[in-house]
Amino acid sequence: MAGRVGTSLLNSLARGNIVFGNKKCLRRSVVFISRCHARSQSTSSISAAQPDLCSHLAGKTYADLYELSVKDPETFWGSIAKERLAWTKPFDQVTDCDLSSGKINWFLGGQLNVSENCLDVHVAKDPNRVALIWEKDEPGTEERITYRELLEMTCRLANTLKSHGVQRGERVAIYMPVSPMAVAAMLACARIGAVHTVVFAGFSSEALAGRIQDAQCKFVITCNQGIRGGRLFDLKSTVDKAVKSCPSVRHVFVAKRTNNSVPMGKLDIPLDEVMAGQSSVCAPEPMDSEEMLFMLYTSGSTGKPKGIVHTQAGYLLYASLTHQYVFDYTPGDVFGCVADIGWITGHSYVVYGPLCNGATSVLFESTPVYPNPGRYWETVQRLRINQFYGAPTAIRLLLKYEENWVKNYDRSSLKTLASVGEPINHEAWEWFHNVVGDGRCPLVDTWWQTETGGVCIAPLPAEPGAEIRPAMAMRPFFGIQPALFGEKGQIISGNDVNGALCISQPWPGMARTIFGDHQRFVDAYFKPYQGQYFTGDGAHRTKDGYYQITGRMDDVINISGHRLGTAEIEDALDEHPDVPESAVIGIPHEIKGEVPFAFVVLKESATENQQAVVEELRRLVATKIAKYAVPDHFLVVKRLPKTRSGKIMRRILRKVAMHDTSSLGDVSTLDDPSVVSEIIEAQKRYKSDATKK
Repeated sequence: MAGRVGTSLLNSLARGNIVFGNKKCLRRSVVFISRCHARSQSTSSISAAQPDLCSHLAGKTYADLYELSVKDPETFWGSIAKERLAWTKPFDQVTDCDLSSGKINWFLGGQLNVSENCLDVHVAKDPNRVALIWEKDEPGTEERITYRELLEMTCRLANTLKSHGVQRGERVAIYMPVSPMAVAAMLACARIGAVHTVVFAGFSSEALAGRIQDAQCKFVITCNQGIRGGRLFDLKSTVDKAVKSCPSVRHVFVAKRTNNSVPMGKLDIPLDEVMAGQSSVCAPEPMDSEEMLFMLYTSGSTGKPKGIVHTQAGYLLYASLTHQYVFDYTPGDVFGCVADIGWITGHSYVVYGPLCNGATSVLFESTPVYPNPGRYWETVQRLRINQFYGAPTAIRLLLKYEENWVKNYDRSSLKTLASVGEPINHEAWEWFHNVVGDGRCPLVDTWWQTETGGVCIAPLPAEPGAEIRPAMAMRPFFGIQPALFGEKGQIISGNDVNGALCISQPWPGMARTIFGDHQRFVDAYFKPYQGQYFTGDGAHRTKDGYYQITGRMDDVINISGHRLGTAEIEDALDEHPDVPESAVIGIPHEIKGEVPFAFVVLKESATENQQAVVEELRRLVATKIAKYAVPDHFLVVKRLPKTRSGKIMRRILRKVAMHDTSSLGDVSTLDDPSVVSEIIEAQKRYKSDATKK
């Protein structure tokens, strides 16, 4: 390994304490980047130090680096890849891409092993450094795993897989809760050249079977049970049901998360027992840069999940680089991303990005409210977490509770806060920044997708003294060149404009194809706007050239010819102090075409005065957006239907609003399916009250 980036770009450019301006006006609140000492409240301005991405790019400013990354990506990415990654064989061509045909290749001719970059490189330097802190379901029972221990666990698991016939290029399904064994399973596949597809351990047997069938998996790795929020849930029984319809499966490896026994069949192998007899040494398989690393399934507009394919070197480089510079990671930090490994966030910012950088990464097994709403912040205090990366949906859940649940705990270790998964609304941003971060930590709203591999737009990195605007992703990362397009396919130039968000040129971390259906990949991402990567999202480019994500393009309502993103209405509703969360969908209207229908969650203190709050919400939307944007219907509900990953299942809301509840479809992925009947009953009462009027 020639060398690694030693000095954080953000440490040079944009590290730390933030000054909050004009707290009274949410829309005009601005944060400026200045020097931060994570464990003190002191503030001082920073000097304009030079970035240090690699020796070839030394001495360049942030602006110089970004310009180089989009104008000369071969020089930019090639020089960083040579120094940042450990290569078995150096690459001889940086890139060969053609977005119009979906051809994406990076670092051709090169060979490396991802697990070697994530483990062996660090074991050689500091074997006793902590790689993982497993924050188990019960507070105070955390376990620490060093890089040496994780390497040995990975090698034993890799040898187990090899001894049972797992070959290079074969797909292995991983259906496990957040745990060191799950991380080792991913790394073991990478070590021997197998392709892992992690399926979130909350999906139904039908959903799991569909993914196993599509990926043609021959092997499954699972656990006997999982524990979350004080509750046990069976995993092995779900796998048993799934594999009955999956004739490709040869073996099911079963790890023990609990001491409870489960039925074992002819396909089943007790993983812990077999691993114990395996060698703790397994030579890493040299992999071509563009061989498959993993597949991850994401929802498709057709209803059939898409197996998004990521490859070796480009993905790892991009995950590593974004992890370090978007979150201001520096050596010795404890990085706390509370995402599940079943999602791309867990892949990039729990496993591959942090481990490639030699970080200490937190594995969070529990929930934000177990055993109480202070769980996140008690964990921050106990583990001395420096970066906290979570979802807006969790933040909106927690802000419903008293601030003491946050303030009872010492959060002085925090130096960066970040959100992921959806645009964060202003109220949640303000609470996260001011209450959790005490107004001193940069809060970065990150925009990216399963398909992008890593963060593409975020407030950091940036120049010294640059502002961070609340609830805005703002700045493209190195190599990312956003473009906005109109309905007729024309590029939209200038600022203070809206359009379909595309990315104009390839970057190393992007997906390469949809497994088994490259034409679908091309049609979905590169056909809508020829030669562009179409994100499926809409965006607003501000007067200053920053990017604000306005929501999915398919979450756009056309009201009397006015196109309006539902996220914009939700943002306005969520600014009301009594509304922690809302969801807006469009329903047909015989005159206007479509009208908004708002599902609103109220704080307990406001439930006795619902009508007054609704009237205030009408005025708020009219003031913030326009009178035409005011929802025709407001349905107050106790909670919204969410998947276990926190996404609102809007198709259910649409069915309820349309009184079409006879065929709701699969609700097994909901965190609590009983929420559906609650909303249906609320809709019946709403309709009855409207009829009486």
